[in-house]
Amino acid sequence: MQIRSIELIEIHLPLVHFFETSFGRTYERRIILVRVEDTDGAEGWGEITCGESPGYSDEWTDSAWVTAEKILAPMVVGKEVDSAADIWNLMKWARGHRMAKSGIETACWDLEAKKLGVPLWRHLGGVNQVIECGVSIGIQDSIAQLLEKIRVEVEAGYKRIKIKISPTWDYDVIKAVRAEFGDILLMGDANSAYTLADIDKLKSLDEFDLMMLEQPLPHDDIIDHAKLQREIKTPICLDEPIKSPDDARKAIELKSGKIINLKNGRVGGHTQSKMIEQICRENGIPVWCGGMLESGIGRAHNIAISTFAGYTMPGDVSASQRYWHEDIIEPAVEVSSDGTITAPEGPGIGFEIKRDRIKQAAKRTAVIR
Repeated sequence: MQIRSIELIEIHLPLVHFFETSFGRTYERRIILVRVEDTDGAEGWGEITCGESPGYSDEWTDSAWVTAEKILAPMVVGKEVDSAADIWNLMKWARGHRMAKSGIETACWDLEAKKLGVPLWRHLGGVNQVIECGVSIGIQDSIAQLLEKIRVEVEAGYKRIKIKISPTWDYDVIKAVRAEFGDILLMGDANSAYTLADIDKLKSLDEFDLMMLEQPLPHDDIIDHAKLQREIKTPICLDEPIKSPDDARKAIELKSGKIINLKNGRVGGHTQSKMIEQICRENGIPVWCGGMLESGIGRAHNIAISTFAGYTMPGDVSASQRYWHEDIIEPAVEVSSDGTITAPEGPGIGFEIKRDRIKQAAKRTAVIR
């Protein structure tokens, strides 16, 4: 494989409904798409999944744009590699910037699978064509509003409900959800909003039999999470601190949590996700695919990687219509009435790119040759 050009396209997509976490509210997504083309004229698509500001991670839209354009793309363009699995190594010299790297790397995987005429999920090594889906529901203006949103998703068939929590939106909220919906599969995502000083409050959540408590403590911690896990019954799920296979190994050795949310963008793409999935599977640690409010391209890549054997819990891979009035792929991602998605049989990501929709939403472009 030899990449001839990398095109970056920033699009703006308004959300159907605002999405709020402990970091704040998001009404519109600024998304960077990556289109790669090889010397034969074949193309592949990826997505840089960072947010608009450095809240969830230290990457954000504008930093990722300049990093991808000025640093990473020139490392890849014109270099010959045996396969898409080698693209990561071309960018290793640059520390960090894993979301920007993932956008380029996953696009190359899509290109390679298309040239081979096989579905990306099979090319990567996936085994489960049908994946179970959950939804992530942000902090709402009222508990009544949250309950109504959960009701819609439960009736739609989603297998698991994740609600965002914070120190001012936790115990009473979860109690109300349990009272209304009984023993649904329920989890809370704190996005690093607590410290060990909140241990009594976090212990109190044990009574609700949550599937997991995701990332309660600081974003870069695996030490205090180990202390907290010894004190609470609810399984801790690690998110932000797991950026590499080595991070996963160390967290497992320290017993920092019992589950890992494996986000493609956060770890740098499919090659790294595959390595982390293997480490977790061999150590009996379940993984699931988290979401970053991706467009259909990023969502398609999430579907592909979720077909791996180690992804044993419903992920945040939900229908396009939950987020976008009109997605940039066709058909749009749909979830069946029993809360599942079937990975497509078409080559590559298996969805057609809506080029007119992308052109309509585009705010800037750059081509690196």
